[in-house]
Amino acid sequence: MDIIFDSMADYMKSKLIDGIMWCLTGLFDGVNAEVAKVTGQVSTGPATFIDGVYPLIKSTSETALMPIAGMILTFIASYELIQLVVAHNNLANFETWIFMKWLIKTFVAVMAITHCFEFTMAIFDVTTHVTSQAGSFITNSTEVTSFQLATLRSTLEGMSVGEILPLYAEVTALAAGFKIIQLIIFVVIYGRMIEIYLLVSMAPIPFSTFGNKEQSHIGQNYVRSLLAIGFQGFLILIVVGIYAVLIQNITISDDIAGTMWGVLGYNILLVFSLFKTGTLSKRIFSAQ
Repeated sequence: MDIIFDSMADYMKSKLIDGIMWCLTGLFDGVNAEVAKVTGQVSTGPATFIDGVYPLIKSTSETALMPIAGMILTFIASYELIQLVVAHNNLANFETWIFMKWLIKTFVAVMAITHCFEFTMAIFDVTTHVTSQAGSFITNSTEVTSFQLATLRSTLEGMSVGEILPLYAEVTALAAGFKIIQLIIFVVIYGRMIEIYLLVSMAPIPFSTFGNKEQSHIGQNYVRSLLAIGFQGFLILIVVGIYAVLIQNITISDDIAGTMWGVLGYNILLVFSLFKTGTLSKRIFSAQ
């Protein structure tokens, strides 16, 4: 009779261990797969990140916002000309160079509007190049290694059924947390790109303000915002690199539950740090 009970206990223990290992492998693979895609995603510019989106945004913006930008530029150029006339005593102190200066400023402002999308893409070409170069230096894998999993299984096999049962329930509960983290990582990466698309779509308006000294701060802050969100990708890669080092330094101990909660803690830290990259980048570039 004892042999039967022992056989049943061994069978149950084997199935519980298989279930725990399957669950953990799936959890790690889901989060790690999402993290592994980050390097490629943040190194991709808005023109190619999602097929068809950038041409749609550009054509819509050129149709809806470019005329408004032209009106703003016309007002600014007229205002600048009036200021020049008034400043020189209604042309009593006439100097030819002031009109040449006005023509050059207006020409530059017109060129800035008509080529605003080329300028914005040039900014992102620079930031994505920096990000891709940084990504090549992140060599540590974010995966929990097969050796670590084998050590974990060996530890489980040394435990009794009574010890494994609550651990199985705990690992099942942790699954929800890992799934949420996986979703948040996706939201952060794609949310950043949606923000980039929204910024790019408004390009004609801030670029139309460069012709006036008093209003040019709008365009300057816009460029700083582009640089901030572009270099946010670089900060995201730094965060992923730190996370990879932390994951590789995990030590599987006899306290398996504690180890799993530690891994979850690293993932929560990853998510928190990803959220902070946007704020930090804007602070560095003084973007409002």
